[in-house]
Amino acid sequence: MMNLKGNPELSQNNLMRPLLNYGIACMSMGFLIEETAPVVWRGLMVMSAIEKLLRQVDWGPLDYLVVDTPPGTGDVQLSISQNIPISGAVIVSTPQDIALVDAHKGAEMFRKVHVPVLGLIQNMSVFQCPKCKHRTHIFGADGARRLAQTLDLDILGKTIRYSFAEEMAEGRWG
Repeated sequence: MMNLKGNPELSQNNLMRPLLNYGIACMSMGFLIEETAPVVWRGLMVMSAIEKLLRQVDWGPLDYLVVDTPPGTGDVQLSISQNIPISGAVIVSTPQDIALVDAHKGAEMFRKVHVPVLGLIQNMSVFQCPKCKHRTHIFGADGARRLAQTLDLDILGKTIRYSFAEEMAEGRWG
């Protein structure tokens, strides 16, 4: 979790300034709409939001731009892959069978639109009790490993906590 809330400020050239935490600049639709409002968009509305988040934000110099999309093969993924040059996709999935089906479809969709799939990350692979440190595979084990073998991909990592960004900030990801 990036632990960010609030509305972005505007720069002098009328671009939104991303919110910062852990030294990472972040922009989200969640910063632009009411907290409890659902985002129920398709087609042109999705592309308009993507354009706003990519091109109307004062990102400054970037080494990498990571775009976190919802799971699946919907308008968001297709719009991004057709309108923005992408170096590669990383598929993130929990180890449950139903989540792995979506991850498999997502990887195949990116391959079909000629976006290299760089590998898989298994999110929430282990629950660790904060008190006794006992680890339990509450969502199953090795789902991403099996999917990676099926798709001939590498496993890039496994997370213990829900938030990959939190683990990155703690230095567990290089």
